[in-house]
Amino acid sequence: MDVEVIGNEDLELALVQLAKWLEEIGYSFVTVTPATHERVLARSNEPAHSLSDVFGWSRPFSRSLLLPHITALLESAELLDHCDGLLRSRIRVSSLGGSLYVHSSYPTRAADAVFFGPDTYRFAALIKRTLHARAAIGHIVDIGCGAGAGGITAVKALDGSQRRHITMADINPMALLYARVNARLANVCNITTALSDVFENVSGRADLIVANPPYLVDAARRAYRHGGGNLGSELSVRVVREALARLTPGGTLILYTGAPVVAGVDKFREAIASVISDNVIDVSYEEIDPDVFGEELENVAYSGVDRIAAVALVARMPLTESEQSVDAATSAMLE
Repeated sequence: MDVEVIGNEDLELALVQLAKWLEEIGYSFVTVTPATHERVLARSNEPAHSLSDVFGWSRPFSRSLLLPHITALLESAELLDHCDGLLRSRIRVSSLGGSLYVHSSYPTRAADAVFFGPDTYRFAALIKRTLHARAAIGHIVDIGCGAGAGGITAVKALDGSQRRHITMADINPMALLYARVNARLANVCNITTALSDVFENVSGRADLIVANPPYLVDAARRAYRHGGGNLGSELSVRVVREALARLTPGGTLILYTGAPVVAGVDKFREAIASVISDNVIDVSYEEIDPDVFGEELENVAYSGVDRIAAVALVARMPLTESEQSVDAATSAMLE
């Protein structure tokens, strides 16, 4: 694999130590949408009173709230901001599938912010219900991995075998750092991180590709949000096109994204129609949630859009003739 990212080992170690401490004391937090997060914070401007306030809701906190060695750990890793005599964590820690995930603090305004939220939970649920233990899956690629939830969930859904190799690819170096940390927290080994624009720096073919690309039109063009042209669908279409060319025979693509619906027409589904028809594959397409990020419709870019739907595309490449014979023989033995 072409791996070009050298992480900040001290920062990675500090994040792992922090998250393991939180895990040991039973910490958990479910991350909500930015709009919901904003509403909750608007209820009160009081400092944090709990660990969930600090590492979930991103509230400022007094130095006395945390154990001294935890505060020292965060300060040594430059993970704290100082504001009006209080401290504020630069990272959040969220729960998913029995593991903790480190990601960016709220609000995620920075160009290198790493997002985690309801889309992440829906993406993970899609992967879990789609996959089952298949020994044939040796190489997994998580495109636009963000905090790494997709690839990590896939490995765990496939029995967690360490024989499987996973490549985490993202255009954002900070995402790769968080993905490495989160893989360690989930006890997922044998991973590679690649600083890559989609498949640009990912070598070889994959038995399974998972992707949750950004799908909104973002004026600031932040990597975790901006999906490009065609009302934010451009990047998702590109991922589909390039992923299908990288799958092994029998390989599977699991893609979760958002689709702008205009006058009743799903513009993402419309855009991938020709890409799908040019490949002999089994395809399923599902609208998971009919209305996500409704507040985006207030932006001028969405002036003609009815709604943004969360959708799932699962596509499987055909087996070779020899593999089809083996598959048929195996099925006959099981009957």
